[in-house]
Amino acid sequence: MITRTKLFLFALTGFSSAALAAADLTLWYEHPAKPEACMNEALPVGNGRIGGLVLGGLSTERVVLNEDSLWTGDENPSGNYETMGAYQVLGDLVIHLPGHDAATGYHRELELADAVAAVSYQFEGVHYRREYFCSQPAQVLVVRLTADKLGAYTGSLELNDSHQGKLLAVKNRLTFSGALDNQLQYEAQLLALNEGGSLQESGGKLEFKGCNSLTLLLAAGTDYVMDYAKKYRGEPPHARVTRQLDAAAAKSCDALKAGHLKDYQLLFNRVSLDLGQTPTERAGQPTDKRKVEAAKGGDPGLEALLFQYGRYLLISCSRPGSLPANLQGLWNDSNNPPWHCDYHANINVQMNYWPAEPANLSECHLPFFDLLCSQLESWRKATQAAREFRTPSGKTRGFALRTSHGIHGDMGWKWDKTANAWYCLHLWEHYAFTSDRHYLEKVAYPILKETCQFWQDHLKELPDGRLVVPMAWSPEHGPTEDGVSYSQQIIWDLFANYVEASETLKLDKDYRARIASLQEKLAGPKIGKRGQLQEWMTDRDDPNDHHRHTSHLFAVYPGRQINIAQTPELAEAAKKSLEARGDTGDVREWSFAWRTALWARLRDGETAHRQILHLLADRNTCPNLFGLHPPMQMDGNFGITAGMCEMLLQSHAGELALLPALPSAWPAGSVKGLHARGNFTVDINWKDGKVTQYRIASPQPGTVDVRVNGEVKSVKSQRGEAS
Repeated sequence: MITRTKLFLFALTGFSSAALAAADLTLWYEHPAKPEACMNEALPVGNGRIGGLVLGGLSTERVVLNEDSLWTGDENPSGNYETMGAYQVLGDLVIHLPGHDAATGYHRELELADAVAAVSYQFEGVHYRREYFCSQPAQVLVVRLTADKLGAYTGSLELNDSHQGKLLAVKNRLTFSGALDNQLQYEAQLLALNEGGSLQESGGKLEFKGCNSLTLLLAAGTDYVMDYAKKYRGEPPHARVTRQLDAAAAKSCDALKAGHLKDYQLLFNRVSLDLGQTPTERAGQPTDKRKVEAAKGGDPGLEALLFQYGRYLLISCSRPGSLPANLQGLWNDSNNPPWHCDYHANINVQMNYWPAEPANLSECHLPFFDLLCSQLESWRKATQAAREFRTPSGKTRGFALRTSHGIHGDMGWKWDKTANAWYCLHLWEHYAFTSDRHYLEKVAYPILKETCQFWQDHLKELPDGRLVVPMAWSPEHGPTEDGVSYSQQIIWDLFANYVEASETLKLDKDYRARIASLQEKLAGPKIGKRGQLQEWMTDRDDPNDHHRHTSHLFAVYPGRQINIAQTPELAEAAKKSLEARGDTGDVREWSFAWRTALWARLRDGETAHRQILHLLADRNTCPNLFGLHPPMQMDGNFGITAGMCEMLLQSHAGELALLPALPSAWPAGSVKGLHARGNFTVDINWKDGKVTQYRIASPQPGTVDVRVNGEVKSVKSQRGEAS
């Protein structure tokens, strides 16, 4: 692991490329996170289901604890946003180390390569180190305290419940348990294992004295299950939590860490990225200072770290069997979080999953689909009861979504009518990237078809025969009216994807033809009087409008209706719209991530790169690199990774385009392991802005068109797994 001391030695000796490349996978700081700025400064660890925010304090260390199913709420048939469920903080682990505030040589870090956070410092001639990681195989949070002198650890441990549940302390184990207002049961257990010295319970705490080292294991759970038929409740968590903790305690800390590394690196190591070397003096700065300088003029090492940080966060908060990433991923320090820390269906949760496929983390996409399937019955009921969706036949097929939803079938705020179709885009993209026919047939296709049926029933026919989505809205902007471009484009994509899915599976030929016919009749994108892509059917776009949303550019990204090669005039109009929106006004955080992907699809690498620098600015990212909307939310972290994927590789227009939007700031570099539609894995090396070497691999060798340095070649892929 690259430490601050080692970086200093590298700078003195001229040791550069390999060492600094490793350093560029490390976030590090010279001070603890401030308690009042926990979400903005603490370092996140997680295993998909359990998460921790490490503040890195000295005499008092606090780790904020999260469990992804700790939500209030129920079905909420009224759609009242104020009564919708909210994601809750579980509690915290507090480590008291009296006197350690006088420490020197402080260093706090998060190493993305191994998903381990650490704190180290010197105190009274002793070097102390604490490591933190969340093991997915063991389903526990692990904290390891070591020192280079025997008997150095004296202090105490607390386990605090954020909901005032019952606290129990027995021997070396602390437990709290309780139930939320919706009767969701929860429990957390902390087991402390000491080497040398003594450890005993005292007044609800664990006190330790003269210990050589300590290993702290935390397990937590609720009785939530993603099953509407069971009313989202399963077995009480106590037996499961106890079993997980006891199993972890039977292993050494080294064995737990080895299992964690093997599991995590199987995903993380699929993709490597080198965007060029950062000057040594800048690469040696702590992350909070380095990002300030990077925002002014670029830093290829930090930009590569930002890319990998999005992958790290997705692995850490969205694993098979867990709930999907919400507005704050997995991490939350409040019982009254911004926007309920929920799932926003007008872009935010979708952006969370934009990098899942191209950044080669397809498995991390699955929790989104699992939650979607678990909520369908409740969403259908709410849709059938809504006045807006009544049909002349008296029957309402399918489901619609409000802008916000939780995990108990609850939805809130206004209807985002075409969010159902946008969710279907993710269902389709998972197949497009993985070629998993079983998944397509059993999971995606039925929902795609049901959503097509919904829109078959609800599209409005204009006098000229065109079809429009009635009374829609362009989030979060403008009037509610017929034929809003955002909604039209999303339905076009839904129908295109359904037709392709039907053809792939050789199912429902007649209905496929019906949907293809409806797609042809959809009112399409229009070019306005200033040459811009219109946001509404009426040409009312304001050239001085610098709104953060670019909803009417969905067809450019993440959709595929508009692209440079096949619809050049519309692509140019989209560019004019994007230029008019600009980078100022209320453009924030996730806006720059979306604009990165949009400019990449429009093959403008320089402007795409400028969006990355905007995101690194203090007004858009926190010191811990979490997105800052404000307040903190994480869609920008995920979205920027996806946008950078689009700069390096595109596969939406029937070919693999290598380096389609490479900026001059990245003249030489390499990327390995990007994922493309058709289940291809792509490695690229480049120099002087040109591809010098590439490799296309797939589980089953096949032929694909590849655009290399402006020339399209028919290439047969090599045999190799998508990972």
